[in-house]
Amino acid sequence: MVNDAVNFKEKAFYDAIVRFDEDDQAREYYYKVMESLTGRKNQNGTDETVRDRVLKAYAVLFCEEYQLEPGQPAGLDEVAETADRLYIGSMGYDPNHWYRMKHHFPVIDFDNYDRFAALVIADMNAGPLHEAAINDGETLVVGEADPLHMTAEQRKNQKIKSVTM
Repeated sequence: MVNDAVNFKEKAFYDAIVRFDEDDQAREYYYKVMESLTGRKNQNGTDETVRDRVLKAYAVLFCEEYQLEPGQPAGLDEVAETADRLYIGSMGYDPNHWYRMKHHFPVIDFDNYDRFAALVIADMNAGPLHEAAINDGETLVVGEADPLHMTAEQRKNQKIKSVTM
């Protein structure tokens, strides 16, 4: 029963992020969740929020080349510079595979970098990425930085890794 409640909350959070731009209630729910406390403390002794936790998870999973300190959250620059490296299932320029384009994030900026990070983490926990990983073995793929400016040869030879939770 507890797992069902947790899964429902995670799914509701994912749905709120997806509907963020067109639904005031979704936007309110998103902010309520992101500002809620986790019951843990940050390194500086302040109460940790879900937003802090999401950005820390994003940093661990996708920002390894930035050599952030353990427990340090991803910031705007780290999220913006890694967003173009995330693909669903396989590499490609098809919006169905390119994660941020599929989810309509043409620009990652101060207003939405934490929402993008939350979308990725929530998707891995309770969204279609989670379902695809369980049912089809399809996961989020991390490619090289800046695929739009690669040559065809560079794209063909890039290193990739799958990420699962």
